[in-house]
Amino acid sequence: MKTTCVRKLAIAFLSILSVSSMFGCAATQLALEKRSLDVQTKMSETIFLDPVGPDKKTVFIDIKNTSDKEVNVVSDLNSAIAAKGYKVVQDPNQAHYMLQANILSVAKTDPSALQSVIGAGYGGAVFGGAVGAGIGAATGRSWGSAAAGGIIGGIAETVTGALVKDVYYAMITDVQISERSAASVSQVMTSNLTQGTQTTVQQQVEGATNWKRYRTRIGTSANQVNLKFEEALPEIQKGLCKCIGGLF
Repeated sequence: MKTTCVRKLAIAFLSILSVSSMFGCAATQLALEKRSLDVQTKMSETIFLDPVGPDKKTVFIDIKNTSDKEVNVVSDLNSAIAAKGYKVVQDPNQAHYMLQANILSVAKTDPSALQSVIGAGYGGAVFGGAVGAGIGAATGRSWGSAAAGGIIGGIAETVTGALVKDVYYAMITDVQISERSAASVSQVMTSNLTQGTQTTVQQQVEGATNWKRYRTRIGTSANQVNLKFEEALPEIQKGLCKCIGGLF
């Protein structure tokens, strides 16, 4: 009887070691594949600006940050635009272009949720429920979480989950570029206001302006094993500024 029990315990122990070893190998592979920081930037829409002469290469920049993180991209953005031969001016009346941007969110995410947010385009929904699921599913994703239940799952999580995590951080920014037009530009602005659950009020304003407007959404992500926010933020900011600068 005792021999049978000892044998069963030995088999169980060997099984645990085998599973732990399997996930340990997966964790090692992940650590090797993602040991270097990978920064990527994607746009929801392409913006084409017509070439202009040197006298019109002036830009007024207005950056807002409605995320819950401290972000500072003004200096890098000024440098990126200046590198394209443009002059940053402080008076919008002296600018041929106005660059307006709102940093909507800086947070952990996963690739599928990030793509969904970028695909929503300018003014679309940002993170919320889409990324709430993503954070739990993949942002802190660890090799070992696939081992379900019992001692095996616990050991796999201890061996790999606490040490090796595939982490994504992303910055989502809505961008509007306005280009001064010699001719008057007619525009109609329509907005829908919801009151309660059954009523919608539609507002419509018609007028003319001297600005042609272009809009896009930019998503910049940083991915690395065990990535820390403090390490990701500077690189994400650089990616955003490089992308915006490339539009001019």
